Amino acid sequence: MTDPRADLQRIYKDIIGKSDAQPHVGVSIAPTGSTDMNIHSRDMDREPTRAEAEAALALLRRWAVDVTAEEVATLDPLVSRLIPGQEVSNYPALARAYPEDFEVDEAYKASMPDLQNGPSSLIRGAQQQIQHVGISNFRLPIRFHTRDNGDLTLETSVTGTVSLEAEKKGINMSRIMRTFYKHAGETFSFEVIEKALDAYKTDLESFDARIQMRFSFPMKVESLRSGLSGYQYYDIALELVESAGVRKKIVHLDYVYSSTCPCSLELSEHARQFRGQLATPHSQRSVARISVLLENGADVLWFEDLIDRARAAVPTETQVMVKREDEQAFAELNAANPIFVEDAARLFTEQLQLDTRISDFRVIASHQESLHSHDAVSVLTEGDTFAAESLDPRLFASLFHVG
Repeated sequence: MTDPRADLQRIYKDIIGKSDAQPHVGVSIAPTGSTDMNIHSRDMDREPTRAEAEAALALLRRWAVDVTAEEVATLDPLVSRLIPGQEVSNYPALARAYPEDFEVDEAYKASMPDLQNGPSSLIRGAQQQIQHVGISNFRLPIRFHTRDNGDLTLETSVTGTVSLEAEKKGINMSRIMRTFYKHAGETFSFEVIEKALDAYKTDLESFDARIQMRFSFPMKVESLRSGLSGYQYYDIALELVESAGVRKKIVHLDYVYSSTCPCSLELSEHARQFRGQLATPHSQRSVARISVLLENGADVLWFEDLIDRARAAVPTETQVMVKREDEQAFAELNAANPIFVEDAARLFTEQLQLDTRISDFRVIASHQESLHSHDAVSVLTEGDTFAAESLDPRLFASLFHVG
């Protein structure tokens, strides 16, 4: 076995060009059993070669094998990770008890790694702008104002995203939640959402941003004839989008109704008239997802206003509280309003066009057939906001409401 000191001298000569100069070897405060080797060279500023680095690493490993773990740690604890078989070792042994009394000060926080704010050299994949990056479905109770001047606190699912420039590694996603929580105690309106969006755009140094809030909005509705009443719940989402300095306020509503097939109704009546045969038309639970862009500077469009518009278009909304007289009334209401899916899209559109508070809009209707094993669907858009050549492959499946 060769002497590591002789090997060190050989490596030193290779570095300085085969000179006869000798490294200074002396004893100092190095770990017990080792020597302090200080190499003085006129050429130490130059970049070492890979071969020199490999030789130095081999020498370091040989030294580490013959000394204690304490001596390795005294030199540098990271050396242990260079020793074969000990790549994941760490000295000293890590504490296993949770340090309840440990307090984080500013200096400690400054020492903590933050990879998401690292240099562009850490970017993996294409160095390209990301249009939306953030968090989805963080939930908290939010207070909303109602049309009758009341307040409701509703569990709300929030999605917050920002744009990410091509040269930035990532964002600190928790900042979106922290910023949103600063406004969580306020009664929400689009003005409050704008304040939250302004704040996290500033915190995350982003140029585009989006906030979407989803919740189930209760509204008391009366039965058709019995005088009973109950709460109907409407899936609603508020969306504030800023892109290229332009802000858009959007409201989404899922409206659930019954659709009786006009063709099936006529065929049933034909069987009664010509053959004396009892027959019933098919009808099914149906869903319209109505999305509207609010006109800038217009009056408030209350949730209840949009629901009223949907009910005026298609009055066969599913019922909450039902007695026999209500069930009969519902059958009569469906017979008075038979509707194909194409009819539904156009009837909703007719009502939306009457409201000056609404600019662009989209109507997606899905009639979940009781005759067929497939659904009948339609999409109608007005304006540029919701126009799209491609649709989410799961879009219509998301309109299925189980009640």
